[in-house]
Amino acid sequence: MFAIKTEVSNPRAKAFAFSEQKTMYGGKHIAKGDLIFVFASENEGGAGLVASGIVTAAQATPKKFGVARQTPRVSITVKRTALAKRPLGRSELKPFAHWNDDRPETELNFKFYRQATNKLVGISAEAATFLGGFF
Repeated sequence: MFAIKTEVSNPRAKAFAFSEQKTMYGGKHIAKGDLIFVFASENEGGAGLVASGIVTAAQATPKKFGVARQTPRVSITVKRTALAKRPLGRSELKPFAHWNDDRPETELNFKFYRQATNKLVGISAEAATFLGGFF
């Protein structure tokens, strides 16, 4: 299971296409058929969790020749399966900053907001279950 925080121009779209997204925390392993939660990045004017969906295509971005250290990137397309019914973003997750408390809220805060960059991340089953409660 995965989650992505990125610019989302139309949160109500029936499908999304995200090109060359930075991956962290196992995000590079995303594949067709995977469940994904979509967060509209507050850095880009978004409001946090907006949708869940199924990955319909995933393609690794080739590394650039001559660059020693590169973060893996992928391009994905997602079919939306549900819209979020409650808000969940930086302000709701900020209080969960005790990094070793094993809470799904803390996992999401750590992976998305400790570093403000947009990214695609792998998430635990507990985090996926927690996010599922927003739909």
